[in-house]
Amino acid sequence: MHDIDVGPVEASDIASIGSLYREVVRHGTASFEIDPPDDREMARRAEALVSGGFSYLVARRNGRMLGYAYAGPYRPRPAYRFTVEDSIYVEPDAHGRGIGRLLLGRLVEDSTARGFRQMIAVIGDSANRASIALHRSHGFRDAGLFESIGWKHGRWLDTVLMQRELGAGAGAPA
Repeated sequence: MHDIDVGPVEASDIASIGSLYREVVRHGTASFEIDPPDDREMARRAEALVSGGFSYLVARRNGRMLGYAYAGPYRPRPAYRFTVEDSIYVEPDAHGRGIGRLLLGRLVEDSTARGFRQMIAVIGDSANRASIALHRSHGFRDAGLFESIGWKHGRWLDTVLMQRELGAGAGAPA
């Protein structure tokens, strides 16, 4: 794990990010998008997050992207401004190697340092045990379940909600 570098997203990462995400959209249930976005849209999304003061990270080994994670606004209304939603995607051949753990740990640290107070995980598909376990290992607690809320790949999918306080959490005024 010492040979893995976790750092901010760079423009040169967008093609790899886009390729991984398109496979998730086409074949997986972690994202409820149906039509995969192109690299231009992925670059626009990354720039919007970074310029908005959110953390967007990439894990690399020897220059190869193994996964990425970002925190974005949970909801657009101003009262939610101290709450972020995390997203983590890892290359299939890097699953089970601690990449998600590294990314989520750093994302929690960065989001706390940026003054956010709550992090929400919206996990597509209640069968996504790896993501649920990853979040639990980082102090997330179960916050809810939306049953059969999305239709993808010919079946109904649940959404698992998990939550974790950051920094002072709700223990102090904003």
